[in-house]
Amino acid sequence: MSIDSTAPTPAPGPASDGFTLDDYVRFVNDEIGMPLAPEQVAADFDELPDWDSLYLLKLVTALEPAIGRKVPVGKVLEARSLKEIYELAVTG
Repeated sequence: MSIDSTAPTPAPGPASDGFTLDDYVRFVNDEIGMPLAPEQVAADFDELPDWDSLYLLKLVTALEPAIGRKVPVGKVLEARSLKEIYELAVTG
């Protein structure tokens, strides 16, 4: 059996090797400094008293190296919750 070196390399799996929603909530708390309870992750941004555009910038900037891939910023700007941003980040 031979290995075909021209075969495409599989894309990395979702959640960049296990970056779970719980990991993401901890990441938001620890890395960007925004207090977030697990039950708030799906809340609309308007329902998060501390949310502002600076947190969005900090989140995208910190998230890309943490998961090892680019975050689709255009789609992120349309997101209405941190959970939507998580889903975009791990699925592209």
